[in-house]
Amino acid sequence: MFNTILVALDDSAIGEPMMQVFSQLQLSSKAKIILTHVVTSDRPDDQADRPKAEGQDLYHRIEQQLKAYREALPCTSELEIVTGDPVEEIIRLANIYQSDLIVLGSRGLTGLSRILQGSVSGQVVAEAPCSVLVIKANRESTQKP
Repeated sequence: MFNTILVALDDSAIGEPMMQVFSQLQLSSKAKIILTHVVTSDRPDDQADRPKAEGQDLYHRIEQQLKAYREALPCTSELEIVTGDPVEEIIRLANIYQSDLIVLGSRGLTGLSRILQGSVSGQVVAEAPCSVLVIKANRESTQKP
């Protein structure tokens, strides 16, 4: 039984299909779900868990999206918006919350794209302290309008 589940979302179009698949899981009413979004940063002075003034619009948009996803959940949930490297932050949050399961999406990159852009899902699977459910998106769902 999964008691604590970390659901890692990003701003790609995979969020909706991912939450649809996730909603099909049989969850205990006692389960706790942590919806998280990692805002990537190229600046070394950025600190996790602190939105910057220039990023307030982005932070607000992400928070609203996570709240919308939370309303569809059948059990207790929390929101976590952090800044940093997605793999490091997902693993860090999984450890903090002592997650039993991490759920995240895969854009389905292959070949050179995967080499150049890296695979967050692949790295999380390799480093996670718990089970990982990777929901693979179809190509249409990962295209931004």
